Amino acid sequence: MKITQSEFIQSTNSIEKLPEQQMPEFAFVGRSNVGKSALINMLLQRKNLAHTSQKPGRTRTINHYKINDRWYMVDLPGYGYAQTSKKERRQMIQFLKEYMLKAPSLMNLFVLLDSRINPQKSDLQFMEWLGIHEIPFTMVFTKIDKLSSSALKKNMVRYREEMLKTWEFLPPVIQTSSHSGQGREEILQYIEQILEIS
Repeated sequence: MKITQSEFIQSTNSIEKLPEQQMPEFAFVGRSNVGKSALINMLLQRKNLAHTSQKPGRTRTINHYKINDRWYMVDLPGYGYAQTSKKERRQMIQFLKEYMLKAPSLMNLFVLLDSRINPQKSDLQFMEWLGIHEIPFTMVFTKIDKLSSSALKKNMVRYREEMLKTWEFLPPVIQTSSHSGQGREEILQYIEQILEIS
């Protein structure tokens, strides 16, 4: 897929205020500081379309970007940021789940996971919830340029072992680097395949 047009449409903190023009939505979500905004900018080849920050947990709204006048890329709030209260974290998770259950045009969710760290309980529980509610998703590992190939391989094995404790088989897995651009074509091709059969 070639990105010929990308346009910020709106930012909202209410499920009732999603864009009036319905088009297929592909949403990106992950723990705070997982590199979500950087990945979105890399995918769209726009330096600052999605705002990046050194401060985790900056995204608190649902941000829609119209791509090729054909589909929406949706930047969802990060979850799991330790310096927010438990109440705030619960509210954010509830907000995310409400979107995922109610968004009429959500085609696929890309769950971003930091390739440098061990499987996190919050990520595993979140993906299990997606499976229970039959929400299609892809595991996207970020920042693979920041560790050795052997360390990356070991962490992929850890994730596989943890996931297979509750899953019969794994969802699609894509490895990415916002720095090198690795994974860009794979994600865009995957989106294109879904659009073709939808």
